[in-house]
Amino acid sequence: MILVPMVARSIEDGPAWIWMVSAFGPALCSIVLLIWWLAASRATVREKLIGFGCLLLGLVLAILAMHPSMHGPAIIVIVFPGATSLFVVGVCLADRFLSARRTAVGLGAALVVLLLALMARTEGLWGNFKQELTWRWSQSVEEKLLTSAAAPAKASAQATADESPSEWPGFRGAARDSRQTGLKFSSDWAATPPQLLWKIPVGPGWSSFAHQGGLLFTQEQRGPQEMIVCYSAETGAQVWTSAWEARLDDPLGGPGPRATPTLAGGRLYAQGATGILRCLNPKDGAMLWERNIGEIAGRQPPMWGFSSSPLVTGDVVIVHAGGAGDKATLAFDVATGEPRWSAPGGDDSYSSPQLAKYGEEEFVLMLSNLGLEFLSPATGAVRFSYAWKHTDHRALQPQFASADTVLLPTGMGAGTRLIRLARNGDALTAEEVWTSRYLKPDFNDFVLYEGHAYGFDSSIFTCINLATGERAWKGGRYGKGQVLLLADSGLLFVMGERGEGVLLRATSEAHEELANVPLLEGKTWNHPAIVGDRLFVRNAEEAACYRLPVVKE
Repeated sequence: MILVPMVARSIEDGPAWIWMVSAFGPALCSIVLLIWWLAASRATVREKLIGFGCLLLGLVLAILAMHPSMHGPAIIVIVFPGATSLFVVGVCLADRFLSARRTAVGLGAALVVLLLALMARTEGLWGNFKQELTWRWSQSVEEKLLTSAAAPAKASAQATADESPSEWPGFRGAARDSRQTGLKFSSDWAATPPQLLWKIPVGPGWSSFAHQGGLLFTQEQRGPQEMIVCYSAETGAQVWTSAWEARLDDPLGGPGPRATPTLAGGRLYAQGATGILRCLNPKDGAMLWERNIGEIAGRQPPMWGFSSSPLVTGDVVIVHAGGAGDKATLAFDVATGEPRWSAPGGDDSYSSPQLAKYGEEEFVLMLSNLGLEFLSPATGAVRFSYAWKHTDHRALQPQFASADTVLLPTGMGAGTRLIRLARNGDALTAEEVWTSRYLKPDFNDFVLYEGHAYGFDSSIFTCINLATGERAWKGGRYGKGQVLLLADSGLLFVMGERGEGVLLRATSEAHEELANVPLLEGKTWNHPAIVGDRLFVRNAEEAACYRLPVVKE
């Protein structure tokens, strides 16, 4: 039971199902132990029935009394295996006792695990599927935020969101590729480290930031309310909130929204985890319209919630809903919220719609468990569908690697594929160029630079050649983090899972780490954002702004 998850986690190039071995291996071993004790041990029939019945009753009562956060993975990974194994170990160590005493020793050992489980709660899983446990009576960061005596500080800066183009209008920047251009940054963080300008507590959620006119926009969970929050980019002070009664509690990732707000045409669009799509005035948070995509698509939220960041193109705003038939991808009128079109596709996706251009034609790319859809932005017509089924969700963004090649990422050990597009009259076709298992991201996006892709191969950072799919190098254990390309500086900024900021040289020659500094406390899966020389980072506990050192010319 101890070795199974250890061995599974050590297999870096394992198949997609290897994580299930790590997660469910101990529970399966527990079942084997119980079968052995019931079928092959020398215990009497009476002892077996009493022991098994009391153990089962204890598990049921403990589950009913546990903190709600322990329901789910914590029971499967910790409570059930722990109680079962200590019960069997107890009866084996007491094998010289009479059956009643022997059973009592085993049940007493199991009770220790159950009592500890009653005193614990979980904050979800880390990227390696380890539970983040804490004492039940300790306040979570969210509870501290909600019970804080001080009212949220209000921004005094005269910041306004206007209709001018934003440097960072939403998820992963303007092109959704986590690429920064313009300013050149220093690589010598030892001499001039990032300067902390502000740090504030925030509600849980895995949203990133949108920025315009000195305002920051993100999404959070605060108790029973899911909300869109506007902060001053200069001070971190709260400007306004737009909230509604809803809460998604994912036993794997924890509570809160996943998508990132989108700025376009003087409006702010945001999709909540439970399916609420809102259009707001970014200046004051006034709601312009609201839709429930779950009701429109005819489905309940997936386990991880509705997660796609809205894409605005032309006069429509597009989201993925995963409904049956032609309700997978939905488009709404940007001004009124009225439905404009819907398109078929997969039902599982943590991805967001992506705008791309092939030749003279624009497409909305939507990656799901079925493959990649090429949709017409104006009508939603399926211009081309590339089938590449995956048994689990896909969480990443497809990217054009060249004028006619597209990179398709697939998580949980399945690897990455490059396809080449071609035209046959008005129709599109595609052929596989290569499929590489050297880049196996999960929910950790990659960046493209000078013929190479840089990203996470599971939890280890790596670089692969876009021409061949072969690995150039692999190194740097930053957990399930995120990466941002500082293109004009030839640098990579990696936001590590444990809140560390890592600066790497963007080179295919070797893994070259230039700096590694702590930026945040706690598990960090959110994408970083950068505007000018300001780096904005957040996780499910806090947000911060740092000034990065710039090269003086």
